[in-house]
Amino acid sequence: MIQHAIEKAAVLIEALPFLQQFRGETVVVKFGGSLLEEEENYAALLRDVAFMEILGLRPVLVHGGGKAITARMQEEGVQSEFRNGLRVTDAQTVAIVDDVLNHVVNPRIREVLDRFQAPSIGLRGQELFEVRKHQVEQEDGSMMDWGFVGDVLGVQTRAVTEALAQGLVPVVTPLGRDEAGQLYNINADEAAGALARELQARKLVFLSDVPGILRDPSDAASLISSLGLSEMEELIEEGVIGGGMLPKLSGAVKALKAGVRKVHIIDASLTHSLLLELFTEEGVGTEILSEAL
Repeated sequence: MIQHAIEKAAVLIEALPFLQQFRGETVVVKFGGSLLEEEENYAALLRDVAFMEILGLRPVLVHGGGKAITARMQEEGVQSEFRNGLRVTDAQTVAIVDDVLNHVVNPRIREVLDRFQAPSIGLRGQELFEVRKHQVEQEDGSMMDWGFVGDVLGVQTRAVTEALAQGLVPVVTPLGRDEAGQLYNINADEAAGALARELQARKLVFLSDVPGILRDPSDAASLISSLGLSEMEELIEEGVIGGGMLPKLSGAVKALKAGVRKVHIIDASLTHSLLLELFTEEGVGTEILSEAL
């Protein structure tokens, strides 16, 4: 029994240098997808976020809610359509997205945080993010768009910084408005990256359904535990990194170039993966560093 207690103390001592470095620092955490299907999945994550807040870090959460949105659309007889991984969003769909994210998913997350004694505040993304319509030029010169899906142009961070100063965990939805006031859906990875840049966060963490960046997507043992920004860009050019990882890494590149110290990509299904990545020497996912470090 004494040996077991000593081992626990050793774990705390290992975490001490990280706690000293990160105390008072802002960490933006993005999560969503399958994590939000079952409370037992996201409650474990939110308990770790509450632990971070109690230790003196300043976590900011950005969440999606794709499964819940799809379920509501099915209930209302609205067909889901995706192009290149992004949901095509017409006027009816963006109204559903707004309602589900701000009035269903966000309060559910905050309720769990409150249960773990981490007081929080829900912040509607449309009050933070300025966007423009997301469009891509095709080979024939025509423009493809996804309806009311936006790219982030700017972020108003005052509500976030005020919440952090009050000891609250901001819980942010990925929505925005253009200069005319039109509401847009935003990719949650992009929203998290933009917010981390504007806040000059110490870290940006993407909770994913994979262990991190893999040299071989079919082999979990090929995990790359640490790489620099230039090496990551080379892996993207070589096609080693692609698919659903690209939106995260696009946000990572911009965040690192804007002064965020590190970006982490970790497997949310691993128990305490967030704490293990941030507070141990080895970590459990992939950390991406700016060469300026």
